[in-house]
Amino acid sequence: MITLTTDFGLKDPYVAEMKAVILRISPRAVIVDITHEIEKFNIRMGAYLLASASPYFPEGTVHVAVVDPGVGTKRRPIAIETKQGFFVGPDNGILVLAAKKQGIVHIHELTNPRFMLPTVSSTFHGRDIFAPVAAHLLNGVRIEKLGPEICNVVEPEFADVKEKNGMLIGEVLHVDGFGNVITNISKESLSLVNVEAELKVALAGCNVKLRFCKAYGEVGLGEPLALFGSHGFLEIAINQGNAAKEFKVGAGDKVAVMPA
Repeated sequence: MITLTTDFGLKDPYVAEMKAVILRISPRAVIVDITHEIEKFNIRMGAYLLASASPYFPEGTVHVAVVDPGVGTKRRPIAIETKQGFFVGPDNGILVLAAKKQGIVHIHELTNPRFMLPTVSSTFHGRDIFAPVAAHLLNGVRIEKLGPEICNVVEPEFADVKEKNGMLIGEVLHVDGFGNVITNISKESLSLVNVEAELKVALAGCNVKLRFCKAYGEVGLGEPLALFGSHGFLEIAINQGNAAKEFKVGAGDKVAVMPA
């Protein structure tokens, strides 16, 4: 199985071209679209959606993610082997959040032209590099044949949570369609501070005290709350309301969490 996550949309032929390349190399591949509606050039959004969906695919799945404003520059094309499968895409931070959740085993730079299309354009590595590499991995090609192993990759700031003086400092990863504010703070991170029934949250425009819940309906209609969402990240929400609009918060904004 191969998944595709891009900011290409479906108006243009780009997604179809990637699928065509995959199927020419691996005709029995099952291709699943995670999404092609990532906001243009929004690496943070792509990283979050990939990290959210990828854990539910079968072992051995190859995940291709292409949100690539640096295509054709010195940014490296890479493949990451994890304990569950593979991630293929640009070394710009889009893969790391998802790959770390699965446990990174090896990272290789993609340099071997044997596993790319004969002609590689400077503007469409999704078709010319990432799609064929993914298909070859699905066919059983070992990752070390793709290029040299590397140990340093781009670590995006949006994956970083810091603990300082009993407070966690992170940022907003994503605002979903319900207006829930999804942070990059995981259960493991929150365990570093002593949060119990309530917590204080400092957002870009305000400071709020929130009840820590397990479900949205544990507070009254229109009341704010905090909880861990279905993908394991701390959310700031309003029961049947829009927390992002209420608190004037967007992706990339800083967020600080501390015990109440």
